[in-house]
Amino acid sequence: MTSQTPEKSPSRKQRLQEKQRRQLAVVDTIDKAEAKLRKAEAELAEAVAEAVEVFGSEQGASEELGLSVEAIRGFLSLVEGGAGGAEEPDGAAETAPAESPAKTKTEAKAEARAEAKPEPEPVAV
Repeated sequence: MTSQTPEKSPSRKQRLQEKQRRQLAVVDTIDKAEAKLRKAEAELAEAVAEAVEVFGSEQGASEELGLSVEAIRGFLSLVEGGAGGAEEPDGAAETAPAESPAKTKTEAKAEARAEAKPEPEPVAV
């Protein structure tokens, strides 16, 4: 004969609730880490843009920072286009002349705000 002792082992419902609680905790941890990562990437992109300005060109910043010119341009596109930098075609950053100075943080933020505000469409009356 087997004895049933519900006090010693949790019910199926309790096991499922505990499993779901752990899953939600993991998802919450991942969400928080992703938010920190996005913030860090934005800060890094701003620092790279400042480095391009200080070193005078993408090539100069590349040599001093040990990053490829393509990586530098990727960070610049993040700063210039905000989080929507992925909307730009891959070749768009390469068409810009390498010797042009980088935009200041204020210019980049103003441009990003202008792009984020769509113009209202006319309403037919």
